[in-house]
Amino acid sequence: MNVLEIYLDNAATTRVCPEAAQAAMNAMLDDYGNPSSTHAKGRAALKLVMNARKQLAKALGCEPWEIAFTSCGSESDNWALWSGAEYVSRKGGHIISSTVEHDAIRRALDELERRGYEVTRLTPGESGAVSVEQVQSALRPDTILVSLMLVNNETGAVTDVSAISKALKSVNPDALMHTDAVQGFLKVPFKAKTLGADLISISGHKIHAPKGIGALYIKSGVRLKPLIVGGAQEDGRRAGTENVPYICAFGEAARIGSERAAEYQAHMRAMRDHAVERLERENPGLITIGGGATHILSISLPGYKSEVLMNFLEARGIYVSRSSACKKGARSHVLEAMGLPPAVIDGTLRIGLSRYTTVEEMDEFCTAIREARECLAHS
Repeated sequence: MNVLEIYLDNAATTRVCPEAAQAAMNAMLDDYGNPSSTHAKGRAALKLVMNARKQLAKALGCEPWEIAFTSCGSESDNWALWSGAEYVSRKGGHIISSTVEHDAIRRALDELERRGYEVTRLTPGESGAVSVEQVQSALRPDTILVSLMLVNNETGAVTDVSAISKALKSVNPDALMHTDAVQGFLKVPFKAKTLGADLISISGHKIHAPKGIGALYIKSGVRLKPLIVGGAQEDGRRAGTENVPYICAFGEAARIGSERAAEYQAHMRAMRDHAVERLERENPGLITIGGGATHILSISLPGYKSEVLMNFLEARGIYVSRSSACKKGARSHVLEAMGLPPAVIDGTLRIGLSRYTTVEEMDEFCTAIREARECLAHS
């Protein structure tokens, strides 16, 4: 039995890289002043925040002032949808999204419906991503906001946000395009300036920074009403003393991830392809779901329960998930929306890769899946 831990749940969260941890520690122990204070200690902390903002802007491909720090991706999503819809409400009240979004989007949309907005939720095809043609068919003159995730957090399906944004702007130039890029940032190639989105949500703990820090890209010219009010932090856009240590960690993680993005993405693609080849060869009937992003592999063994498979793997020190960690074990609404049979949904595992994932770990996982199938078939 393998006594080593093999962490393959990187779509849920990633381990903090040493450089990000050190940046946070330095801010905690040395430059611990309040960045709103005008004395030297405060100015030193403010300088760290400004530097991290520049690092993040460079990685995202935008201007530093277009970055507003938040506590997480969910806050960024809520802010983008609620304040974004209000910002353009004078132009209409129709919103387009999908049935496979993260719960941070789904529940924010539910609230917008209670406020009187009309929401069209598109269902993707077998690929798991909503197509440009689907959006074009749903667009109306009063469509003011489209929100579609760049990379699906359960299947890795990639949405053509750039083409969808162009279609949206051709109907209503004043409408806003939002994308939840929490799973896409530094995992698939894109830059804010060319993606076409007005609002982009990202999160630190998906790119080897700590949990509890996120950001929202707000395109220059777009003025969002603050979600949190109080002080004048973040240029008056988000109240509350900035989390300087985590902001520094986020900036450092973004710097490293962007400088070596092509290398890391190629590595994760190689790990994914290696696993798929072995899994399909050794496990007749295994199904690969979705795909597109290099760091997410969704597989199903119909006839086997994912909870049982996960327990089998965990006993061998291998950690995967069945769907989004935020679902806490509930059946995946994403897979249901894709129209997959219950047996496929109930046998699904999500494998999340990172730059730290090794061939040896993937081989251990593939061997364990084969052993689980053989063992459970005779139990």
